[in-house]
Amino acid sequence: MMKNSHVTVLEIDCNAIAHNLAYFKSKLNENTRLAVVIKAFGYGSDAIAIAKFLETKNVDYFAVAYAKEGIALREAGIKTKILVLHPQIFNFESIIHYNLEPTIYNFTVLEAFEKIASEQKIENYPVHIKINTGLNRLGFSHHDIYALNKRLCRNPYLKVTSIFSHLAASEDYAEREFTLRQIQKFQKDADFLSNQLEEKPFYHILNTSGIINYAEEAQFGMVRLGIGLHGFGNAAEETKKLQNVNSLKSVISQISYVEEGKSIGYNRAFTTSEKTKYATIPVGHADGISRQLKNGKGFVKILGQMAPIIGNVCMDMIMVNVTGIDCEVGEEVIIFDSQETIEYFAREIGTIPYEILTAISQRVERVMIPESE
Repeated sequence: MMKNSHVTVLEIDCNAIAHNLAYFKSKLNENTRLAVVIKAFGYGSDAIAIAKFLETKNVDYFAVAYAKEGIALREAGIKTKILVLHPQIFNFESIIHYNLEPTIYNFTVLEAFEKIASEQKIENYPVHIKINTGLNRLGFSHHDIYALNKRLCRNPYLKVTSIFSHLAASEDYAEREFTLRQIQKFQKDADFLSNQLEEKPFYHILNTSGIINYAEEAQFGMVRLGIGLHGFGNAAEETKKLQNVNSLKSVISQISYVEEGKSIGYNRAFTTSEKTKYATIPVGHADGISRQLKNGKGFVKILGQMAPIIGNVCMDMIMVNVTGIDCEVGEEVIIFDSQETIEYFAREIGTIPYEILTAISQRVERVMIPESE
């Protein structure tokens, strides 16, 4: 099919998702809830397709960044509880309409949600309280806790379903002392709030690397799994235990030959040192291929052989050196199909695998590889 389609596709392997999910579940206590984070189009893959697949795997929550992401899941028929990590006040009516559960992270947000709940005569709407313990991004500070407690106690509009925080450096063993202090601060403030509430909320603070490094210290009532679902741990030995989920593939559109001393691509960024056979591939920086992956920094695989990118990455195309590769128009091209390649690209451009994955354009077709029976 790929040989004749002439399109760039992102294949998403449900077998790998199932494997990775099971691996992280094996680290959890039987009663620990699991929230899968599928923000940013499911880390650049397909949030709706992944959510539909995971609804068969007994996931307790999906977590998204913004209300729009949660609304898209609901409109696709997703029934699982959805936590909105960074809701905006102007989305609160939609959040209620679509039965999403907002994070309350400061007093302005709290007052705005109370107002809308009051106007709609809603009682005990499920919300999640975010405490800032050191990431210093969102959340109530320790100095807010006493005033927050007064606002939450006997509040007819809100039901505090969970209290949570976010670790700043859970992947970094050198920051272990800082992380343990975060956990201690979190538990102290969360316990104070919880002790004043009639119904006790559950807690969560662990992300993927937190699950790997701090499951003993801070598993609490729920954990949040993000990049780990896609095959990346916090260290090489952990990543090896996971399976690659996302594979980006294309085809050869044209094969050309130029003599020594000819330039290829914009700005004449590459000049041949010998007679060169090269292929043009229909994928470019508008599809998520960084312009920094030029002139040999990046490569693709054709018939199992590495073909380096030559010249600048164009918006819609790249050119690769296929001298010595017996390929033809329509041949399958692998941009990446392993964690190692994704991590290599990330290192070459000074970033992290998250950015490589989330940069994949929505114009790239997504293809789900179904789970084997």
